[in-house]
Formats: sequence, C-alpha cells, structure tokens
Amino acid sequence: MPISPNQGSTSGGQSVVITGTNLGGATAVHFGSKLATITANTATSVTVISPSGSGVVQVTVTTPGGTSNPLNFYYVGAPFKASLSDSSGPLAGGNVITITGTGLSTATAVNFGANTATPTVVSDGVITVVVPAGAAVGSVGVSVTTAGGTNNGFTYTYVDVPTVTAFVPGSGPTSGGTPVTITGTSLSTTQSVTFGGAAAPFVVVSDTTVTAVTPPGAAGPANLVVTNTAGSATAATPFQYLAGPGI
Repeated sequence: MPISPNQGSTSGGQSVVITGTNLGGATAVHFGSKLATITANTATSVTVISPSGSGVVQVTVTTPGGTSNPLNFYYVGAPFKASLSDSSGPLAGGNVITITGTGLSTATAVNFGANTATPTVVSDGVITVVVPAGAAVGSVGVSVTTAGGTNNGFTYTYVDVPTVTAFVPGSGPTSGGTPVTITGTSLSTTQSVTFGGAAAPFVVVSDTTVTAVTPPGAAGPANLVVTNTAGSATAATPFQYLAGPGI
C-alpha cells in the first residue's frame, strides 16, 4: 500500500494519495492518532488532507472490512535560511548563489520576487541556485519552498552594469594619493575601482557617486574602471598621471 507523497509540512494541509486494494468505503484515515480529511475514495485509492503533526507517524486506512497495515509519513518542519552567499547581482541573472540554513533537503523552489528558480540540493544545510533574470532594478524578497513550507526573510538586489559619466580631478601625480570623485549610475554595489589596472581604495557615497584615492602609476593616461556585481564600466577619458618636475 504505497503513500504519495510520504512527507509534508508539520502544519498539515498536504494532499496525500494512498493506494492499495479493498479501500472502497473508507471510513477513517489516521496519521498517528489524528484523523485526516478524506477527499476522494475508490476501491484502489484514498485521497486525504494530512492533519498537523511532527516526526514520523503511521498512516492507516479503516474500512468496513478492518484496518490496513501502517505506512510511515514524515512531517517536515519549515526551512530556515541562515545566509545568502551574495545579496546582489546582475539584472540579467545567471549567477549562482549558495543558500545555507536547515531543513533544505526537500527544497523544490527558490523565489526571487515573482520569479522562480529550481535549486540544487547539496545537503540539508546547503542549496545552490541560478538566479533568474529580474523584472527591474531593485530589491526583491527571497523565499525557499520545501516539503515543510516556505521561509522568507532575505532580500536580493538586482543591479545594472555601472556607468561612469565623469570624474574630477582628471589628473594627479605619479606618486598617487589624489582624491577623485567619480559620478555615474549603479555605483552603490561597487566592488573595485582601478586606475590603469591598479586597485584604488574607494568609498561608496551613493548610487551615483564614489570617491577613490589614486594608487601610484606611470606617467601618462590610465583607464579608470569601476566594477560592481553586474559588470564593469570604463570612463570615456583616462586619468592622466603627471610626472614630477626635474632639474
């Protein structure tokens, strides 16, 4: 006498189909000591709505002819999410993030706002998922659905590739140390600022402004590149490193 599915949420409400023989006229289906609601019944199957419960319980079907052999049903608690490996990424999606927590082994879906992705279960504490494309730039809720229910509580931010529209000043000494104010768009998730390929310390002021301090560089032009979680942007004109005077 198979039971499908053989697991469900501790809060109940799972539609469960029990198949076998001589099941017609079923008068009761017990999940442990609790009665399930019968929604359909034939000679070979009984469909019920599981009651609330916990742990492993035995399921039996009672008909005018007696009570069946028991089958195990496993109650699964709602999942708990502890962390997301990345909290932002490109609007186009496609990047893989890792979600850690507990009760994730039966995960069937991860929602990013209204968009759903199918996760890969690594263990009860880890799943990975390819982020779907977003509908618009901004933050959306992240939820994980398992046999035990759905858990929310995290947000994920879709971002555009940055742009660099201007920076001042446009030049400085080869010794570095020049404070530079960079303006553009989608700068709030800036991960790096480079001058001629050399990393510069930076501070995010807003989504449209980043300040950086030039590293030492060779005399001449140096491309200014800003990188965020969605990609990189190169300023239209390079920063000019100026050689010091000599006599």
